[in-house]
Amino acid sequence: MTIESLQSLFARDLNKLKAEIEAYHNEASIWKTDKNIANSAGTLSLHLVGNLSHFVGAILGNTGYIRNRELEFSLKDIPRAELLRQIENTLEVVNSSLNNLTDADLENEYPFEPLGYKMTTGYFLIHLMGHLSYHLGQINYHRRLLDS
Repeated sequence: MTIESLQSLFARDLNKLKAEIEAYHNEASIWKTDKNIANSAGTLSLHLVGNLSHFVGAILGNTGYIRNRELEFSLKDIPRAELLRQIENTLEVVNSSLNNLTDADLENEYPFEPLGYKMTTGYFLIHLMGHLSYHLGQINYHRRLLDS
């Protein structure tokens, strides 16, 4: 595993996240929920921004970011332009944080146990990549189902 590969994958999916948010025809639909869809695309976007800004930016990149996970799920109706700005900032934070790591750092133990067990930094970054991809897929379906 290399830092460059991780940077490429995070950039690919964060840019795809921006494209999904931009693809909504009706900006208000970004915040829609339905009886079977509890989280809007906007909520999932805020969650991804908070998750990566915390676990990559603050923990690995020492950015000073302070996460408020509750707000990720309670804020509503943030303008599309602001969501896109936050996603772009997250892309920059992830890229710069990973730039400060070496491939050897990926074999070191991640400083915390967010999954409840010890793991290497590389393992946890792969987990975060999967988490991003999972929610990106949900946002894609959200847009196709609820954007009228």
